[in-house]
Amino acid sequence: MTAPAIRDDLRQWQQALRAQFPIVTGHPELAYLDSAATAQKPQAVLDAVQTYLTTSNANAARGTYTWANRTTELVERTRERVARFLADHRPERSAVHFTSGTTEGLRTIARDWLPGFLRDGDEIVVPDADHQANIEPWREVQRLLAREGVHIRVVPMPYQSGSGDYDHRALAERAGPRTRFVATTHVHHVYGGDMNVQRIRRAVGPDAVICLDAAQSVGHLPVSVAELDVDFVVFSGHKALALPGSGAVWARQERGPAFTPGGWSGTPNTVGIASLEAALDWLDAAGVERVEQWTVALAARLTEGLRRLDAYEILGCPLSLAADSAVQQRQGIVTLRHHAIDSGDLGFILFSHGFMVRSDNHCQGDAGEKTGSVRVSLHVYNTIEEIDRLLSVLASLQ
Repeated sequence: MTAPAIRDDLRQWQQALRAQFPIVTGHPELAYLDSAATAQKPQAVLDAVQTYLTTSNANAARGTYTWANRTTELVERTRERVARFLADHRPERSAVHFTSGTTEGLRTIARDWLPGFLRDGDEIVVPDADHQANIEPWREVQRLLAREGVHIRVVPMPYQSGSGDYDHRALAERAGPRTRFVATTHVHHVYGGDMNVQRIRRAVGPDAVICLDAAQSVGHLPVSVAELDVDFVVFSGHKALALPGSGAVWARQERGPAFTPGGWSGTPNTVGIASLEAALDWLDAAGVERVEQWTVALAARLTEGLRRLDAYEILGCPLSLAADSAVQQRQGIVTLRHHAIDSGDLGFILFSHGFMVRSDNHCQGDAGEKTGSVRVSLHVYNTIEEIDRLLSVLASLQ
């Protein structure tokens, strides 16, 4: 079997970046293949956290002394940084609010914004084969409004059979004039595919609000709100090389009322915000386009090898397994099953060989997979050698 080639310049670029992740270089015997759950942190992010905690740690917007002012400036500066990272060309009209991550961000939209936007008889589209965090908040809105006598209809997002991709044509047939809100995912956390959200707008029309779960795309590939005609983008910092407990909601503020989280605004996660600013700076310097090229190339190398092993089923689009496939490749996420070995057992076996993977049902909704699987998820610190060694171990289990 001939492995697909990866450009030499990309290899050299990756080697220099990998060296900046202390936890990775400090454990050369281990291969961390669980970046869809949380990403490792480069030294620049660790240094930014240390510098903030030892030079400026204070509360934001609650003091007039130097440290408090620096922290307030940090928070506002990072809001602007998030907007620039998302290629927002009209930041004066949009808003960025910090959250603890994608889950809280989606729940905040559902709790504090969506009920006031919907009226009796309206419809919302919910992707029941995506992550539970992008399903349960919208179902809860339906239940809460029903108690107040406001009845909304939940329209299940249609999927293409066998691929896990959205069925945009079927969505266009299901959507109507009362379709007011659509929850979508940018990169699927199990199938690894770009869900082509640009087509969602054409399917549902110009007036529906579209909320994008970008947990698996921000920090992994370029995300441009100038190109994606969506109204909310929600992501987690910890999947984008920042600390856990950090994340953001970007709101376009054009369709429906302005988005403002409800309740009293308490102390923000200032150290998480400092880490997020540093992570976005690092990603910009590294080149998010190249990060995507690298992880897509590694995923293609993995699927190219796996499709030749009869003992395995690869979840997602079956037409995109070959490295030279004309169908878009997986975005650094490859999920598989062994036909005879339970996914939990396979996860233990792989760890005994030094591979750290996720093995369960991956928090997928009720319309998703019913059987557990093993997910391999990649980032810029992963190597060609790790993929080849993984394929060797998987082949030995045939």
